[in-house]
Amino acid sequence: MTVPVWMLLGFATWTALLLLFTIGTYRWSRIFSGRVAIRNFPADASGGEDWYRRATRAHANCIENLPVFGAIVFALQVSNVTGPLVNALAVSVLVARILQSMVHVCFVHTNTVASVRFTFFFVQFVCFIWLTGIIVWQLPVAVTAAP
Repeated sequence: MTVPVWMLLGFATWTALLLLFTIGTYRWSRIFSGRVAIRNFPADASGGEDWYRRATRAHANCIENLPVFGAIVFALQVSNVTGPLVNALAVSVLVARILQSMVHVCFVHTNTVASVRFTFFFVQFVCFIWLTGIIVWQLPVAVTAAP
């Protein structure tokens, strides 16, 4: 597997682990202890402790960006675009995603925390655009002759 494919797998794994160890642990500990019924966690609810709400949003951020990264990695694969820069950008996406999630979950929301979190998001966004540009610029240009 290529480095971008490994990073995509890492992104998906991080998304699942974030769900398991934050939202899942919070919900199931309350359900199994009898403090709440399973029906008390509707999909559109925003209740719970502050860190739990941040964890829910951090997981949603992962879900929102995973398909974008997946599409880019797919395009890299089918276009056979590789190289050290591609690998570095793919690694940067995963590292920035993990750091963004950790900041989101672990720190109370302040202007400084939001700025740090946005910086990690922006790193991912720049990497997405850069990788897309690499794919587009490395595609062969088909020139057709007029009849």
